[in-house]
Amino acid sequence: MGDPANRGHSGVHAKSICVMALLVLVTSCSLNKPEENSKPLAVNDSTIAAFEQNVSQRPMSSIQRVGYPVQGVGDPAQNWGDLYLPAGTHKAQSVPMVVLIHGGGWRNSVGAGDFAYYAQALADRGVAVYNIEYRRVGSGGGWPTTFTDVASALDHVPQIAQDHPELRPDAQVVGHSAGAQLALWAGTREMHRNDPLTPDPKFRPSRIVALSGPLDMHFAAGTGDQGLVNVIGGQPAILAKRYSNVDPIQNLDPKIPVVAVHGTADKTVSYLNSQRYIQALHRAGGAGTLRLLPGDNHGSLIRPGTPNYDSVLDLIASGPVVPGAG
Repeated sequence: MGDPANRGHSGVHAKSICVMALLVLVTSCSLNKPEENSKPLAVNDSTIAAFEQNVSQRPMSSIQRVGYPVQGVGDPAQNWGDLYLPAGTHKAQSVPMVVLIHGGGWRNSVGAGDFAYYAQALADRGVAVYNIEYRRVGSGGGWPTTFTDVASALDHVPQIAQDHPELRPDAQVVGHSAGAQLALWAGTREMHRNDPLTPDPKFRPSRIVALSGPLDMHFAAGTGDQGLVNVIGGQPAILAKRYSNVDPIQNLDPKIPVVAVHGTADKTVSYLNSQRYIQALHRAGGAGTLRLLPGDNHGSLIRPGTPNYDSVLDLIASGPVVPGAG
């Protein structure tokens, strides 16, 4: 297969030859005496740009900071995502993309930077990663800002795909812990367009992967998830409408494939959350897969060096199964 860096340099060399040949052709046309009604071929910046945008070359992966617009007044220090672009030579719409949503109990003690290693590991597998930051409890977040921020970050995906023509527009969304709840809720808003919390969603994921997530928020709140209660602002019995707005198990979309991955030894968020969610999705006629990892706890499946770390990354990087493919 050869070294990716060499393939990238070869692509640049080949493209340069093509552009030079085009310029030679134009020069030749201008030197020969044209017929009276003929027009010489013009080469301008837009012509070359149109040629060059069909292929992107990167000898090594890169990271770009991307700000996203929010409802109301945003915080540039928190309303951003780091876009990881994989190395290699890529044709238009050939690079799969993942939106990565970190966890941390919806609190500001954990941020997107803590998930940078995971984003890089996916980029090393040939996947572009949009690792998003959002306001959390303790840094201007809470209800409803944390949720509307994440929805706004996802709605910015079509613009990112437009700005980077090598990216496929049908991105996956992947979240861990609180990020899994946010991923499943924000990724299924298309089914609930009349929700005043985030009207008119602009993005629909091709698949959602939920890692160790509190996917049944009533159940999670009732089994001691204080971080969840804090971000909503109270218990389900008091704030039933808020829970119904953002609870994944109450906002099912049978048309989006979901993979729920959970360790059976998770004492922070019980694996029963994922099990209950997938069962509900199946009852609704949806495509859901439950992967229980015996012996894994809340953080081990995203910790390098643990038994299932690489297999979970490979699951994400492989992307959704395309019907009829193969």
